[in-house]
Amino acid sequence: MNPPAMQQGNPIKIAILAMGGQGGGVLADWIVDMAEHAGWWAQTTSVPGVAQRTGATIYYLELLPEADVARAGRPPALALMPTPGDVDLVVAAELMEGGRAIQRGLVTPERTVLLSSSHRSYAVSEKSAPGNGIADPNKVLEAGRAAAKRFLCFDLQDLADRAGSVISASLFGAVAGSGALPFTRDDYEATVRRAGLGVDASLRAFALGFDAAHAAPAQPAAIDLTRPVPDVPERAASPKTQALLDTIKRDFPACAQPMLTAGVRRQLEFQDAAYAADYLRHMKALRDLDAQHGGDAQGWALTCAAARYVATAMAYDDVIRVADLKTRGTRFERVRNEVGARPDQLVMTTDYMHPRLEEICGTMPTRMGRWLEGSKAFGGFVERRLGKGRLMQSGTLGGFLMLYSLAGMRRFRRRTLRHQIESEGLRQWLDLIARLAPQDYALAVETVNCRRLVKGYSDTHVRGGGKYRQLIAAAAQLVGRPDAAETLRTLRETALANESCAPMERQMAEKLAEKLAA
Repeated sequence: MNPPAMQQGNPIKIAILAMGGQGGGVLADWIVDMAEHAGWWAQTTSVPGVAQRTGATIYYLELLPEADVARAGRPPALALMPTPGDVDLVVAAELMEGGRAIQRGLVTPERTVLLSSSHRSYAVSEKSAPGNGIADPNKVLEAGRAAAKRFLCFDLQDLADRAGSVISASLFGAVAGSGALPFTRDDYEATVRRAGLGVDASLRAFALGFDAAHAAPAQPAAIDLTRPVPDVPERAASPKTQALLDTIKRDFPACAQPMLTAGVRRQLEFQDAAYAADYLRHMKALRDLDAQHGGDAQGWALTCAAARYVATAMAYDDVIRVADLKTRGTRFERVRNEVGARPDQLVMTTDYMHPRLEEICGTMPTRMGRWLEGSKAFGGFVERRLGKGRLMQSGTLGGFLMLYSLAGMRRFRRRTLRHQIESEGLRQWLDLIARLAPQDYALAVETVNCRRLVKGYSDTHVRGGGKYRQLIAAAAQLVGRPDAAETLRTLRETALANESCAPMERQMAEKLAEKLAA
């Protein structure tokens, strides 16, 4: 790829889009340092934003040869921010940031080289959606192919991880490998060495990025969105786990075994081997129900759906599990990697805690929890103390020990009020499925899938749980209708597509009115 065609006095214009912690500023500084050592004028500015995640920032650079400045006889006046249709190189540290550059008009087919990592860092709106809120990355690829003069897209985060470095280094290598700037590979590598921090790892990531960009096709291929199927291992790590694995292979159809294996792993992580055995006992009952009502001829749809949702119903998100996840070593390691911390740097993590009265009472023994939940005095005390939430530094000794103690309550989980509530809800759901399957197999499968609405904890759990209970009530009322399964599926999709319950409630009222009129 030849560098951008330049007219005398016309600078090279570069826009770098990165999120907080991705080293966009480091990449911009490297390019400026490289240009200045090569005898160019260079300027960088940044335009911070808080559009998604930890805040996306545009770093804008303009590079001008010293010879052009000398001919002009005066210092250049360089722009402070990019102008749509007037950018030579756009570098995006994450795929959707590349999409934002396209939306803003920074990428044009006559001029712009677009270089983007294909990995995703999900936005809050994607993660908090009632259903699958993840945006389709192939839409961005389609737009990039149409909008850019040349579009390079591959997983630069993975290359950085393989090299033990950060994405700014692999991005710098990809810029070099693209040939979009008029500098040699030696110029780039000398810049990394001058930085003096993590040089060896940065150079490894640089080399991987350079090679990937140098060998990249003219247009990136579509991203395969097929979810990987969980593996069913031949041998397990312990005798108890091996017994569970043998049960799965012996008693369940092959199509359900991968998800059952994942379900057992989740129960082991959530509680223990006995709890995982309870999960398989529930699944055996459903497998037998499925076999009695034509499941074999219908691809064991009921068993396969239940393998996933019974597992998530049993491994619910309570205060104990949240505390466990927040105190794991892997979490602290991930945070350090995300912010690009050096080995000698301290990283303090501050968590926002807003426990509801029900969650506090849910960690207590059943009788005590119910008594305190009904106590106006205790409820008022909790509201005064925690009504607005509080910040906790989980990296301090006090904060960590508090969370670690909560996580240690896992051994007492079966005696808590929350477990009793969840167990009763699970029993009612399974009983309804058992009643529906003999009358309407398809409706029973859709009732299993309704459990998808229950997710998360605190307010997210309350909203999803309310929609789920409405759908379960509707399933019981729809029995006997020829379109019962389709109706319930439509109601569920409406619930997943909307944060509010109102659209689903309107559709439900209309469908039930039709039933009564029939």
